[in-house]
Amino acid sequence: MISELTQIPLVDLFARFSIDIVAMLLLIFGMYYRRYSDKELVTAAALFNVFVFAVLTVLSSVEFSLAAGFGLFAILALFTLRSEQITKIEITYFFGSVAIAVICSVHGTTIPFVAAVTALVLLGAYIIDHPRILSSVDGIKITLDKIDAHALSDPTLMRTNLSERLGVDVMYYQIISFDYVNDMARINVYYRKR
Repeated sequence: MISELTQIPLVDLFARFSIDIVAMLLLIFGMYYRRYSDKELVTAAALFNVFVFAVLTVLSSVEFSLAAGFGLFAILALFTLRSEQITKIEITYFFGSVAIAVICSVHGTTIPFVAAVTALVLLGAYIIDHPRILSSVDGIKITLDKIDAHALSDPTLMRTNLSERLGVDVMYYQIISFDYVNDMARINVYYRKR
């Protein structure tokens, strides 16, 4: 028979995990995916949330120094150095997913406090990134079959050319890579519909 002493941490663990999963689903699937439709980032952010929750739950149940915590996040930072460049919005939602996992997994806080902080994070994300608050700018990753000579030297002309080609108002663009062998350019384009 399981003693009451071991049942309390399991109940606490399941309550924290439930808050984490619900909050992550609302943030990543309910907000990010509905607005930006990037399946790859959604999958990565959701899985990172679960993994970070698991790691921090285990680490918070043993003696764990602040230096080790910084080391853990330094390891996470290495992933960004080895992966393709992501946009500011993508990294913000990705960090939000990780932040929710951290908030929910750190012991020493009460379940109502965890739920309240998580709800405030979700409310803040919903309001700040709501299309009615800021004029919505959509983004798309494109590959051009030719590297324009003025892609770096004249951003205004490049933006005008992209607007004409795509039939939208290009607000800004970000060059991801040039492939001179195949004469191709990969670009993130941020635009508003006309």
